[in-house]
Amino acid sequence: MSLLKKIITGNASQRHEEREAELYRSLIRREAKIGGELFGPIPEGVRREFFCLDEHTWIWHEEWIDNSGQRKIRTTRYDVRPNGILKAQDGQNYQPITEREALNFRSAVINYNKRIRNELYAQFI
Repeated sequence: MSLLKKIITGNASQRHEEREAELYRSLIRREAKIGGELFGPIPEGVRREFFCLDEHTWIWHEEWIDNSGQRKIRTTRYDVRPNGILKAQDGQNYQPITEREALNFRSAVINYNKRIRNELYAQFI
């Protein structure tokens, strides 16, 4: 294979990977926005997201300005395992979630999957 062909093929492959990565990021952002709406209207000035990062990891992210004008950020990471669900907030250690929280989490995941299937992926199913 000529050097020129290797360069062209390499560049095309890189562009394809970059397009796939951007599409993935775009879909995650759209899923996160839909997920953030599951828990009611989002107040002005608040950013709320809930999404599935991979087959074991769910993220809840929220940003807001408190009464003193300070920007607040809270990120909760849920790690779904065969023997239970663990959560870590803002980089702290993982802890098991309560039974009540597990029921709420299950409901949120079911609703999330319904909404993204209907609002994002219905045309592909």
